[in-house]
Amino acid sequence: MGLGHTHRRSAHIVWDWNGTLLHDIHAVIDATNAAFAELGHPSITLERYRELYCVPVPRFYERLMGRLPSEEEWEVMDETFHRHYWRQARHAGLAEGAAELLAGRVADGRTQSLCSLAPHDRLVPLLRTHGIDGHFVRVDGARGPTGRGKAEQMARHLLSLDGVEAEHTVVIGDAVDDALAAGHVGARAVLYTGGSHSRRSLESAGVPVVDTLAEAVETAERIAG
Repeated sequence: MGLGHTHRRSAHIVWDWNGTLLHDIHAVIDATNAAFAELGHPSITLERYRELYCVPVPRFYERLMGRLPSEEEWEVMDETFHRHYWRQARHAGLAEGAAELLAGRVADGRTQSLCSLAPHDRLVPLLRTHGIDGHFVRVDGARGPTGRGKAEQMARHLLSLDGVEAEHTVVIGDAVDDALAAGHVGARAVLYTGGSHSRRSLESAGVPVVDTLAEAVETAERIAG
């Protein structure tokens, strides 16, 4: 066995929250349909949502409506979505096996952090509620507008992590935007099918796509460089 293999470094994992560690896709669908109903648009199924979802979010609405929403429509949709979403999100559970995976990595001396577009002041209490707040070396939620995606936030997140190099970092998320954010900072990505995208949509990102978080972690360790 060669020296390089003997001393192979463990991956640092940057976790996404919504749709990845938090199994909230049904709250997302219900809140989306509530927003549509207020503007007189027909409801959407989970399957169609996963086929069409993208960031920035107004582009997603354009795919659904055939045109970009007006500024007034967007404000109504955004406010209505979040009003309904946060009412339901507190009832959403963690994804299958998430708590055990997080605790196991800590017990094994491996590092992980969390970078999410969820508002920071809402995210931190939720992590505490689920009993996983102590499993991350750093948690960053959004502290401003989030419509443009995660790339710049990911760059700030990695810069704030002592001793973590992008080449040994793997982002685990449920959206193509997570892969784009990883690529932006020179990290790798693994995408999980339990959230906002269909498998077909995720495969367009050109990174590994998996159906369980356990498989995501195994894949992350394999590709971590």
